[in-house]
Amino acid sequence: MKLPFVLGLLAAGAIPLATARDSIEAAEIATGTMPIYGDDAASIIYRRAMNVSASRARYTGFNQSTEVLKKGTIRRYGAKTLDCDILFERDVPMKLRDGTIIYTDVFRPVGNDPVPAIVAWSPYGKEVGGQWLDDVTDRDGVKLSEVSELQKFEGPDPAYWVAQGYAVLNPDARGAGSSEGNITFWGRQLAEDGYDFVEWTAEQSWCTGKVAMSGNSWLAVSQWFIAAEQPPHLAAIAPWEGLTDMFRDSSNRGGIAVSAFNEEIITTFSGPNFIEDVPRMTVNQQLINPYWQDKIARLEKIKVPAYIVASYTNVVHTHGSFEAFRRIQSQDKWLRVHNTSEWPDYYETAHVHDLHRFFDHYLKEKKQNGWDQTPPVRLAILDPGHQDELNRPESEWPTPGLEHKSLYLQSNGSLGTQLPISAATVGYKVHSSSSNLTWSWPIEELTELIGYTKLRLWVEADGSDDMELAITLEKTDHNGDSYIVTGGSETSDIVSTTGYLRVSARHLDKARSTPQEPYLTFDREQLLMAKEIVPVEISLWPMALRFHPGEHLRLTVAANTITSSDTDSGFGVAAVPVPAAGGTFSAALNTTLRVLGGSDHLPDNVAAMRVPTPTSRNNGTHLFHLGGKYDSYLLLPLNVTSS
Repeated sequence: MKLPFVLGLLAAGAIPLATARDSIEAAEIATGTMPIYGDDAASIIYRRAMNVSASRARYTGFNQSTEVLKKGTIRRYGAKTLDCDILFERDVPMKLRDGTIIYTDVFRPVGNDPVPAIVAWSPYGKEVGGQWLDDVTDRDGVKLSEVSELQKFEGPDPAYWVAQGYAVLNPDARGAGSSEGNITFWGRQLAEDGYDFVEWTAEQSWCTGKVAMSGNSWLAVSQWFIAAEQPPHLAAIAPWEGLTDMFRDSSNRGGIAVSAFNEEIITTFSGPNFIEDVPRMTVNQQLINPYWQDKIARLEKIKVPAYIVASYTNVVHTHGSFEAFRRIQSQDKWLRVHNTSEWPDYYETAHVHDLHRFFDHYLKEKKQNGWDQTPPVRLAILDPGHQDELNRPESEWPTPGLEHKSLYLQSNGSLGTQLPISAATVGYKVHSSSSNLTWSWPIEELTELIGYTKLRLWVEADGSDDMELAITLEKTDHNGDSYIVTGGSETSDIVSTTGYLRVSARHLDKARSTPQEPYLTFDREQLLMAKEIVPVEISLWPMALRFHPGEHLRLTVAANTITSSDTDSGFGVAAVPVPAAGGTFSAALNTTLRVLGGSDHLPDNVAAMRVPTPTSRNNGTHLFHLGGKYDSYLLLPLNVTSS
């Protein structure tokens, strides 16, 4: 069923296009419907996708063809040389259940012997596309020589996997590239499309009938939704860092509407039609509703073997990666936590070989390859200023046997084990040069924080009816200075765990909350009255952090600042050379290259459709009540050890 559109009409409560960018007439916003779980259809907003001809789309064009990529050839100067011949089938059509045609590239061994398949599901592009490692400083540590550049962004490298006897499929999901339809974020539509694609793959004559999925970020999130549909031929998944609840993990974390990240993502997509306008839905629908419920992965329905990778420093995927490991119902599941970022970890040779053993075990029935001896949990313990510990084996997550210690906030900026007898009030002015407060706790013996931290505060807004708070927990040296690190955090030069809260969204789901982990409903707004003092509970994302004697644990409570929706990190800008004739080439021969990208200009109509930056609700003075009847405290999961 094709989605109906009413061009020029906006959903109820939507921000008028004229408010966003009145000067650009080419911008197109539309309303339509989309299937969601419960056999219902949600009314949503769409925007026009970037045209595939735009420089920043870096689209290689539509070309249905078959060729053999020869052993010893390269895709790009400096990239990994092919270790074997690869049969490359380009723009193979596949029909989804509603009649929509999408196109996929297939890389597989030459010959007729059936092989298992690995699917990389995303709308990022089958070849290069609007996001590429070249857009990131130093390719984020992924050396060009480590990959063939035949991989799709964030996906498995065909050069490696075909040589190991696998096929790799890089589909342009619904609406991407030349595929029909409209690009969707996660939910029922993507899940059903992925189900259809997995089953179609298994039916191909060159496939053994066993299909796996692999990839990080978008490709990981897709795996939660597709695996929950339980395609019969899906044999294993390997999600490398992926959120599981779009509202709580990304777009409206803590109830605070933030459109910047998804604006950066959505402006990299290209295709013939429209894209689900998640940034506009974020600012227009700021409470959980059926639309947002559709974006929550149905983790309990996942039963397939899973190798899950997580980190503590990904501002989008950390919580979801750990949550998925806890909640999926797979009897065979593994969690590995790393200390770098998702891209270098995914392509590191040792980890590729680790994943190879996992896939061989479940897709090639190599039951004696030792994979079943792999510890179910392998943790990283971060230790800024010292040496991180990697691959610590554990039986489960969260780590059992920890002490949950309460530290009470004191008016002098310290944290103590006793609730102050007398009540006190501290605060800051929102728009001052220091809109934050800090508390510190000295470490006397070797201590590890492992798991989920909770902060309970008693808050009051003077001059406003709401507050938006940002919480940070880090370790500092003996002088109280932050440890500045490189390569240990994806988003900051300080390793920390964080939490956020819009105070009006503080309502707790008591049935799902635990003493360590509050679960907020986000289904109602409770604005503050003048002089009203209320308790709030804020969950900080998972962390494993080691403290040495003489160091300090520092808590910062600050007025949240909202990132501009116009932020442009430069995806699609880098010039990426590829063979003009497609495929690969011999480095010894003169080859005509075609440069994709190279322009920093975002098409005017794409820029015009950016949603305006959400307005902060922070004004006046934030007050925090401590001591007496106000039990403001930090609850920590600690492992205190002498070694």
